[in-house]
Amino acid sequence: MFSVRNARGLSFAIPALAALAVAGCGSQSTVGSSGSSTPNETLVWSDEFNQSNGSSQPDSSNWAYRTGAGNSPELEIYCNGEASVSPCNSTQPNAYVGSDGYLHIVARQAAANTYTSAMLWTQGLQSFQYGRIEARMKLPSVPGFWPAFWMLGNNFSQVSWPECGEIDVMETHALSPAMVVGSIHGFGFVGQQIGHSYVLPASSNVSSDFHTYGILWSPQKLEFYVDDPTNVYNSFTPETLPPGAIWPFDSQKFFLVLNMSVWSPASAGQEEMLVDYVRVWDEQTAKTNE
Repeated sequence: MFSVRNARGLSFAIPALAALAVAGCGSQSTVGSSGSSTPNETLVWSDEFNQSNGSSQPDSSNWAYRTGAGNSPELEIYCNGEASVSPCNSTQPNAYVGSDGYLHIVARQAAANTYTSAMLWTQGLQSFQYGRIEARMKLPSVPGFWPAFWMLGNNFSQVSWPECGEIDVMETHALSPAMVVGSIHGFGFVGQQIGHSYVLPASSNVSSDFHTYGILWSPQKLEFYVDDPTNVYNSFTPETLPPGAIWPFDSQKFFLVLNMSVWSPASAGQEEMLVDYVRVWDEQTAKTNE
C-alpha cells in the first residue's frame, strides 16, 4: 500500500501504481495456476468480527489505529473510534463492528476535498511469519477510493521504509472494478516493478460479491491468490528481485494492516469496505515463528 511512498513521511506517487494497473507491469490473469497445496493447516489466529450485538469498536487486543492526516495527494484524515476532534466524529465512527458480523471501514466526505477514514493495524499486538494469511472482503469499486489489505515488517518503527518490507496482499483502486493487485516491496524494489494484477471472472467484481484475498508464505517464497489457495496468480522468490535488492521476508514477523485511502477526484461522498474475517493458518510446509 505504501508502494513508492516513504513510510516515515507517508508520501505516495499515484502514477506508479496506476501505471501498474493500466499497463500491467508483471502479469494480469483471469485464471490462476495450480498453487501450493495446504495440507494439515492449523488456524493460529483469526478475527471473525462477531463480538457485537450492535456497533462496537474492533477488538483492541488485535487492532490499533493509525490516526492523522493522509499523505498528499490523499484526501483522508484517519480517525479512531473515540476521537471527536473535527472532522472526526465519534458518533459516526469510521471503523466499527456491526451486528451483521462485519468490520466496516468507512470513508466519508467531511468537507470539500476532505474525507475521514480509518487505518487499522496489528502492530505490537499480532504478527506472523509464514503460513497462509487471508481476508474475506467486499470492497467499493468507486473511483477515488482505495481499499487495501497489507503487511509491514515488525521493524517498521526502527528502520526506514522500504527496508522493513511490505506485502500488499490486496489493493484495488477502481481503475477496473474487477481487478485487484498483489505486490511486494523492499530495499531495491518499490513501485510497479514487483506487482501483478488479477482480473475476477466475468460478471464478478470486488463490490458485487465477497471474495477472499490471501497469500501462501513460506521461506524464500510468496504466492498470492484470490478465492481459493489453489488459484495462485502471482509468485515471488528472491530470484525474481532486481539486482541489488534485498529480500526482507525471512528475517522477521510482519503485522497486518487494513485501510481505505481517498484520492482526488473521489466520485462519491461515502463508501465502505466490509471485512468478514481475517485468518492466519500455520501449515506443515511453512513453520510459524513463535
